[in-house]
Amino acid sequence: MKVSIITVSFNSAATIRDTIESVLEQNYPNIDYLIIDGGSTDETLSIISEYDSRIATVISERDLGIYDAMNKGIHLASGEIIGILNSDDIYMDKNSVTQLVAPIVEGKSESAFADLIVVSTNDLNKVVRYYDSSYFSPAMFRFGWMPAHPTFFVKKSCYALVGDYSLDYKIAADYEMLIRLLSIEGISYTYIPKPLIKMRFGGASSANLGRVWRLNCEIVHACRRNGIWTMLPLLLLKLPKKLAGRFFKRKFK
Repeated sequence: MKVSIITVSFNSAATIRDTIESVLEQNYPNIDYLIIDGGSTDETLSIISEYDSRIATVISERDLGIYDAMNKGIHLASGEIIGILNSDDIYMDKNSVTQLVAPIVEGKSESAFADLIVVSTNDLNKVVRYYDSSYFSPAMFRFGWMPAHPTFFVKKSCYALVGDYSLDYKIAADYEMLIRLLSIEGISYTYIPKPLIKMRFGGASSANLGRVWRLNCEIVHACRRNGIWTMLPLLLLKLPKKLAGRFFKRKFK
């Protein structure tokens, strides 16, 4: 099965080379790689051009934000399976994609996800937190838990069932999308109990306390929009487990 990997970028010159190279070194034999850029004004496009012959699709144009760019990538993807890797994230090793798509290729499930490790912005070997996706079940959406989105691979046909990422959210459209896929549609999934992606600390959902507050408000809205009752105090129940993830970093030093 062909696998499409979509990287969304905007002024990502400091990190995108690592992302591209981590995709290109994957040993899965049939990858359709797309980069959807929002019209970068730094050196991002120059770096991307160095890999032109190995990237199936590159688009650079103004968009309505990260989720608009993801939607463009999904519509353009030619693969039967789709994964999204942000322009500051990398795969752990060359086997990551093979492991993530195996349950789908083998017909065991329609989607798959794993753990990831959050690393220092400037040191990919310095672990800040361990994101443990094993806590997830659809019932946990009301408590603010979702699988690690950068590890999430799914059949393209499942996106066709639920539609695009909603542009009503600035930070939590991925959360709302996973609600639609895993809770509303109830697509099948496989959890892979190991970290397969490194995510740099300080992304859109964790850059500062203001954005964390907005994220949680958007999560409440996303749940209620899809018939899942929750409120902000319930989301606070996840904090002890989230903070505990910081202590797992010793395993990965």
